[in-house]
Amino acid sequence: SPHSAKVASLFRMPQTNKSRSTSASGSSTGPDRGEERGEEREEAEPEPKVQVQEAGDGGGENTGDPEIIKSPSDPKQYRYQRVSSNSNKGIDDSLCVGIGSFSDPNDLPGLAHFLEHMVFMGSEKYPSENGFDAFLKKHGGSDNASTDCERTVFQFDVQRKKFREALDRWAQFFICPLMIRDAIDREVEAVDSGERHSGKNFLLLTLFRPYALTLKTEPRKKRINVYKRLRSFWKRHYSAHYMTLAVQSKEKLDTLEEWVKEIFSGVPNNAQPKPDFSELLDPFDTPAFNKLYRGRNTCSIEVKPLHYISWLIGHEGTGSILSILRRKCWAMALFGGNSETGFDQNSTYSIFSISITLTDQGFQNFYQVAHLVFQYLKMMQSLGPQQRIYEEIQKIEANEFHYQEQTDPIEYVEDICENMQLFPKEHFLTGDQLMFQYSPEVISAALSLLTPDRSNLLLLSPDHEGHCPLREKWFGTHYSVEDIQQEWRERWNGDFELSSDLHLPVKNKFIATDFSLKLSDCPDTELPVRVTANDRGCLWYKKDNKFNIPKAYIRFHLISPVIQQSAKNLVLFDLLVNILGHNLAEPAYEADVAQLDYKLSVGEHGLVIKVKGFNHKLPLLFHLILDHLADFSACQDVFNMFSEQLKKTYFNILIRPEKLGKDVRLLVLEHGRWSMVEKYQALADGGLTVEELMEFSRTFKTQLYAEGLVQGNFTSQESIQFLQYITDKLQFSKLPAEVPVLFRVVELPLKQHLCKVKALNKGDANSEVTVYYQSGLKNLREHTLMELLVMHMEEPCFDFLRTKETLGYHVYPTCRNTSGVLGFSVTVETQATKFNTELVELKIEEFLSSFGEKLSALTDSAFNTQVTALVKLKECEDTHLGEEVDRNWAEVATQQYVFNRLHREIEALKQMTRAELVSWYLEHRGHNCRKLSVHVSVCIGEQCEESGSSSYGEVSKLTFLPASPKMAAATSIMDIPSFTQSLTLFPYHKIIQ
Repeated sequence: SPHSAKVASLFRMPQTNKSRSTSASGSSTGPDRGEERGEEREEAEPEPKVQVQEAGDGGGENTGDPEIIKSPSDPKQYRYQRVSSNSNKGIDDSLCVGIGSFSDPNDLPGLAHFLEHMVFMGSEKYPSENGFDAFLKKHGGSDNASTDCERTVFQFDVQRKKFREALDRWAQFFICPLMIRDAIDREVEAVDSGERHSGKNFLLLTLFRPYALTLKTEPRKKRINVYKRLRSFWKRHYSAHYMTLAVQSKEKLDTLEEWVKEIFSGVPNNAQPKPDFSELLDPFDTPAFNKLYRGRNTCSIEVKPLHYISWLIGHEGTGSILSILRRKCWAMALFGGNSETGFDQNSTYSIFSISITLTDQGFQNFYQVAHLVFQYLKMMQSLGPQQRIYEEIQKIEANEFHYQEQTDPIEYVEDICENMQLFPKEHFLTGDQLMFQYSPEVISAALSLLTPDRSNLLLLSPDHEGHCPLREKWFGTHYSVEDIQQEWRERWNGDFELSSDLHLPVKNKFIATDFSLKLSDCPDTELPVRVTANDRGCLWYKKDNKFNIPKAYIRFHLISPVIQQSAKNLVLFDLLVNILGHNLAEPAYEADVAQLDYKLSVGEHGLVIKVKGFNHKLPLLFHLILDHLADFSACQDVFNMFSEQLKKTYFNILIRPEKLGKDVRLLVLEHGRWSMVEKYQALADGGLTVEELMEFSRTFKTQLYAEGLVQGNFTSQESIQFLQYITDKLQFSKLPAEVPVLFRVVELPLKQHLCKVKALNKGDANSEVTVYYQSGLKNLREHTLMELLVMHMEEPCFDFLRTKETLGYHVYPTCRNTSGVLGFSVTVETQATKFNTELVELKIEEFLSSFGEKLSALTDSAFNTQVTALVKLKECEDTHLGEEVDRNWAEVATQQYVFNRLHREIEALKQMTRAELVSWYLEHRGHNCRKLSVHVSVCIGEQCEESGSSSYGEVSKLTFLPASPKMAAATSIMDIPSFTQSLTLFPYHKIIQ
C-alpha cells in the first residue's frame, strides 16, 4: 500500500458549522467511539421533532410547510411537526437518536453500537428474532443502521402497500424491544467479526473495539451483567425527546402525519436531560499531541468556514499544494477537510485533516511535504478570506441545489433526520448544502487555528515494518511516536518564507450560466436510438423530457483488440489510463469543482470515458479529455511514479481475500483472462519502459471502435458531434475484425471442484469461501428466475450462516452473470482463527440443503408475495436521470441493447410458477451439478512458517492447497491452466432473448 501522510489540526467550532471535504480521491470515514462520558445539562430539552415528506403535488391535505426551504427542482412536499405528547420519535424511513458511542460506559466500551444491533432482534409485539428482516425481504425492502459518536441512525424501505405495517413493526423496536439474553453472545461474536474485518485503518483503531473482549470476556472477569446494563442503557438513552424522524412516501401528508402519531405514540420519554459533552473543549490538550506518529500500512451554518478552507486546501489547479507535489513527483492525491462524521466533528471539537498519498520520493521528503502544507495555510492567513472565491463556491453550490436531481430515498431521509438534530426547521434541507453569508471574520477565526503547533503528524508506510515497538491496545497495531525534529519545529514556530509557486485559484471558466432546456430536433423516443453509425463507431441517443434539468451524460467505450493480447499490455493500459488521469488532474480540476464530473475507467476491452453535469460547459470538458488522450505523453519520473503506485495497487488487491477469491474464480471460468498475479509479475519484473508505454499508446489509438451514449439536455445533432470529435481527433481506422466485449466461458464438469489457494496477506486472519453453481447459457427469463431465487435466499442465508452459526459478518448469496453464462453463489468471509474454510463450506451446504426443503414447502401465496416484491422493485421509478443512464449504458457497454430489459423481466416474473422455481433449484443442487468452490485460506498456528505482513515479493505466485479429508468428494484444482485446457468453451453469449 502507498505511503501516506496526514496533517490533522484540531479546533473548536460550532457543531452546526457542517462542512464538506475537498478531495482528489477518496473520502474520510469517521468511527463511532469516544473515551469518556460527558456531563449532563439540566436544561429543558426541545420537544420531539418529526418531518414528513411526500413526493406529490401540494394542495389541501397535502400542503407542505412554506418555511422549509427547498430546491425549485424538488417536486416533494414537506411538513414539520413538534410532537408534544409524552412519547414520540420513530422513523418511517429514517430515525436518528441523539446518542452515540460518546455515551458508552467506561467499563463497557462499544455498548452503544451493540445496542443498535440488539434492538432489532425482535419486539414484544413482533417477537421473531429475524422477523423484521424477513418481512422486508418478502416485500422488496431493506434496512440498515449506524452508530456515530453522538448520533445513531436507523432506516428502512419497503413497498408502498406494506409501508404502514412495516412502520408499525419497526417502531416497536423503539417502544419495547426484546433484547433476549440468548442473542447477546451470538451478536457480540458477529459484530466483533465485522469490526475486525474493517478495523484496518490506523487512525480509527483506537475508536473501534473488539466486541468479544469488551462486551464478553472483560465483563465476565469483572462480573458485569451485560444484559442488565444493556437494558438500562436503552431505557436511559433511547428516549423520544432525543429522536428525530423523517418519512418519505407517496401517501398524502395528512395520512403520513396520522400514521406517525398513532404508531410512535408508545415510544417512551424519560424526560431526562440529554448527555452533553460541550464542556470538554480541549480533548487534545495532552503531551501525546503535536508529535510525529509512524505506523505500518494495513489496509457556522451561514458561513461554513471549513468548506471554504477545504475548497482551497484540496484544490488541484495551478498554484495548489497538490499541483506542486505532483510536479515534484512527491504525491499522487490529497484529501483535505472535515468529513462531518462524529469523529471529525462533534460537540467537543472539530478536526481538519489533510491526507496526502505520497510516492517513494515524497516519503523520503516527508517534512518538506508538511512544510509546503503549512506554507499554503500561512499564505491563506496572510491574504485573508477572498470574497471572489467565496462567491464562486457559493454560486456553484447554489446551482447544484437549484437543479439538484432526486437521490435515493433511503439516503435522503437519513440525511434529513440527522440534519434535524443540527439545524433549525427552515434549513433541514439546505443547512448542509448552501453557503448563505460571506463573513471574513468567521473564516479568519477558523484559519487562525490551523497552525503547526496545533497539528499532529502521522506517517504510514510499509517501510516501518519492524520499527514500531509500541502496540495499540485493542487491535495490537504497531506504531511509534517521536518528537517533531527540532529543526522543523523551530522553522514552523518562526516567520518562515512562502514558496513563490503557491497562489490562490484563478477565476473558474467552467461554471455554467446557461440553464435553458433545449428543444428536440428529432422525434422523442422512450428508449435510446442509434442516431449515427459507421465502421469506426456508433452513437446511441435519448433526449431527456422527464426530469427536465439542464444536465447531460456523455459516455463512450473506446474498444481495442490490443488490450487483452498479453498481461504486459494490460499493465501498459492501466498505466496509460492512470497517467492520462494525472495529466488531466490540473487542467480539469476547475470543471470538477464546477459540478462537471468525469471518470476514466479501465474496461476489460477498452477505455471508458464518462462525463456528466450541466450541459452548458460539458463539451469543454469532453474536448479537454480527448485532447489529452490524443496528445498523450509521459516523462520518465511520472512513469516511474505510476509504475510503483500501480504495483502497490495490484499488491493491495492480491492481499485482500475477497479480491483474490474473485480473481481466482474468474481465472477458472473465463478463457483468455489474465490473472492479477500475472499482471503484478509483468510490472514487478521491472521490464517495462516509458518507451513501451508510448508505443502502446500509439497502437491503442490507431486500433479503436468508439461506441457511445448521450442522454439529457443535448439535441441529437449536438450529440453526434461528440463521436465526430473522437474520430477526428484520434484518426483511427476501421478495425479488421469485430472485438468481442465478453470472454468465452468454460463449461464446468458435472461434479464438484475445489480451487483452494493460500491467502497472500500473512497479517490478515480473514479467509473467504465462495460456493458457485454454474447454470450455463440461459435466457432472460432464467436470469430473472435466478434473481427471484436469490431474493428468496437472502434472509434465510443471513439468518443461518451469520446469525445462528456466527460464521462471519459478510454473508451473502449472489446471482452471477459471467460473460453471459449464468450461475449463483454463496459467499462467506470468516475469521480463520475461528473456522477453517472446509467447515464453512460444509455449513454453506447445510444451509443450501435446508433452504431446498423450505423452498419445496413454499406455499403459492408466499411465492406470489415474493414475485410481487421483485416486480415492485423493478417497477420503481428512477429518482434521477443518472439511474436511467446507468441502466442504458450497461446495455451499450455489453452490446446487448435490450433497453426495455426491466419491462421484459417483469413480464417474465408474472408468468413464473412456484414449481418452476423449485425444480430449477433442485436440478442445480443434485449430484450432477456443475459446482466450483473457491477457498482463500489463511494458515494459522503451527501451519505457518512465518508471521507478520506480506512483502511485495511474496505475492508473485499462487500457492494451491489440496482438499482436506472433510472435502474428499471434491476434485482439487492444483493448476488452473491444466484444468481448463481440456474443458469445452461455451460460445459467446448475450442474454437478449
